[in-house]
Parts: sequence; C-alpha cells; structure tokens
Amino acid sequence: MAADGPLRRLDERVGRALADGPLPTGAAELLADLGNMTVAVPVLAVVAAYTAWRTHRVGTALWWPPPLTAVLVMTAVPLLVIPLKLAVDRTGPPGMDGTGYYPSGHTATATVAYGAATLLLLPHLPRPNTRRALTLTCALLNLGVGYGLVRRGYHWPIDVLASWCLGGILLLVMAASTARYGREPTADQHSPRSTAPGSTRAAAPRVSGQPK
Repeated sequence: MAADGPLRRLDERVGRALADGPLPTGAAELLADLGNMTVAVPVLAVVAAYTAWRTHRVGTALWWPPPLTAVLVMTAVPLLVIPLKLAVDRTGPPGMDGTGYYPSGHTATATVAYGAATLLLLPHLPRPNTRRALTLTCALLNLGVGYGLVRRGYHWPIDVLASWCLGGILLLVMAASTARYGREPTADQHSPRSTAPGSTRAAAPRVSGQPK
C-alpha cells in the first residue's frame, strides 16, 4: 500500500464499487459504528470481568491469565496501528480528508475486542453447537464492521483486510498463551478421590477368567 502499484489501484476500484452497494446508508453506518472503541472495548471489558468472576468463583487455579491477556492484546492495537498509519500514510476514499487510513483502526478494534471476548467465553460453553454459533456470530459481526466501513466510504477494502490480518495475529497469540488457563474444574477435578494428595483411583474388580 506504500507503493502506487496495480494492487492499490485494483483495491480502489473495488472500494468505489462497494461504496455504491445496496445496503442502506443507515445500516452501513450502524455496522461501522460497532468498531468504535466506545462500543467494542466495553463489550470486551464486561466479558473479561464476567469470565474472571466465574472461573474464580468455582475455584479455578490461575483464573486471571486469560482476562489479563485479553486486556494486553487490546492495548496492543493502537500501539501497532498508529505507527503503521504514519508509515504508510495512505489517503482515504473520496470525501475523506487527510491521510493515515491504512490499516483501519475501527476494524482492528472490532476484530480484537469481539474476537478476544469470544475466546474468553468459549471455555464456558459446554455445547459444541453453542461454541460454533458464538464463533460464527463473531466472524459475521467483524465482516459487517468491515463492509460498513467500506460501504460508507470511510476505508478502502485492503485497509480492512490488513486489520483483520493484524487482529488475527494478536488473537492467535492470545489463544496460544491462554489455552491451559481459565477453564472451570471438571467433575473429576471436584472429586475428593481425584484431588486428594497421593490418592489413587480404586482398581476395578477383576472379572473371573480375565488374564492376570
């Protein structure tokens, strides 16, 4: 995007076409607003507080790494996006003033906030269908934010794509670093026999005729 090459020109043609799309302006504006920090960050804060309270209440050891990591990856968004905006210094779509549109800050905020909230909630959802539904909802929500930004003429498509990639990297780091933490104890872990120091599982009675 820093060079005025064929990819950038193709991106701008696609962006102008999407800006003339059928989605009503009001709906596109609503989707774009979901990427505001005043909307997305409070959602993550509420989910982080809820999952921390829930895992701590049931006695989960090391309940704090997942919510803390979520806060850290959210804090990393402006620390990464702002220098990239200054370095690339891309102009915006027609009607937008100034430069610094690549990557999209709204898209990065939505990707990390809603994605991190989803990662925090998934270990607390026992049903696979519920987990899939939450993941799909998160993906569709972020697609909607990106499309709304392009449809309203606030960003070019690759501004959005770059922030999806950047946010995806941060979410992968979060998922890898918190995979072993924050899960609620299972029924076996609550069992005195399985949690008592030095305890062993009782041997099953041997059926007559079984080999020794």
